[in-house]
Amino acid sequence: MTKEINQTFIQAARGKGTAYVPVWYMRQAGRSQPEYRAIKEKYSLFEITHQPELCAYVTKLPVDQYNVDAAILYKDIMTPLPAIGVNVEIKPGIGPVISNPIRTFLDVEKLGEINPEKDVPFVLDTIKLLTQEQLSVPLIGFSGAPFTLASYMIEGGPSKNYHYTKAFMYSEPKAWFALMDKLGDMTITYVKAQIKAGVKAIQIFDSWVGALNVDDYRYYIKPVMNRIFTTLKEENVPFIMFGVGASHLALEWNDLPIDVVGLDWRLPIQEARKLGIKKPVQGNLDPSILLASWDIIEEKTRAILDQGMKNPGYIFNLGHGVFPEVNPATLKKLTAFIHEYSASKLS
Repeated sequence: MTKEINQTFIQAARGKGTAYVPVWYMRQAGRSQPEYRAIKEKYSLFEITHQPELCAYVTKLPVDQYNVDAAILYKDIMTPLPAIGVNVEIKPGIGPVISNPIRTFLDVEKLGEINPEKDVPFVLDTIKLLTQEQLSVPLIGFSGAPFTLASYMIEGGPSKNYHYTKAFMYSEPKAWFALMDKLGDMTITYVKAQIKAGVKAIQIFDSWVGALNVDDYRYYIKPVMNRIFTTLKEENVPFIMFGVGASHLALEWNDLPIDVVGLDWRLPIQEARKLGIKKPVQGNLDPSILLASWDIIEEKTRAILDQGMKNPGYIFNLGHGVFPEVNPATLKKLTAFIHEYSASKLS
């Protein structure tokens, strides 16, 4: 039997007024929770995601502990890549490492297509388990964006500068756009399957696209992003766009057929509004502040809420993800403060 769902997050994502500001935290599932750390001593990330009951437990844990207004599916942006022929391993302390990096147009041509029901049934089963039986808040699905996925596929792993990715983009435009098309198709198919399984919103993580300037974004990236969101618009769920260090691209995102512009901590909400961002926004407390004293956390949070609440359609989040050193009790206290403070101002 499906539980009654708290729709506050969805209402805000649609730009509607809410009784209080909804909140969820990127990387809220896992990282700092002792229960999660105990699980990680036994299982790798990929092993957890391949067990729907365990994955659902990890996904739901922050909802139960923090009283947040949305859950985000516990998985990785690398999850769909093995299905198209990418040999990826998540190495502790390093991150995704790819043993067959993209170097040529022929490498791009070799990439296959994803069949979610066949290739990632564990993801869909986890979604169904959560949305049909367990959650009382909306479940957010997600996918990595083509540039960010391509950066791992070309670099062979994490990078600080994306030199090889950008060199490939500039010097092999035919191969680059073919790669964008393949990853765009994969993203559309993968996201549609998540929505069909039951997720109520989607966040697209273009985590590293801030490495590009505006002109390059418009030429090399924006066409595939437009195609992805235009195609997915018919699914009728809210779409959130997010990247790190990408404040200079915020207006480009505002121009895409998305519902919510995610902001990291570098661009204040009031500045985003002055720039001309009219859509609902999500963000944007610097996660480092979570290690400060409560007085500082409260002060910084109040200032962000005051900016966000000036327009309907605001979702509180961090400017990036929760990291392992954060005390779960801090997130619980922060959630309660956001709910109480915003309710007093919006009533």
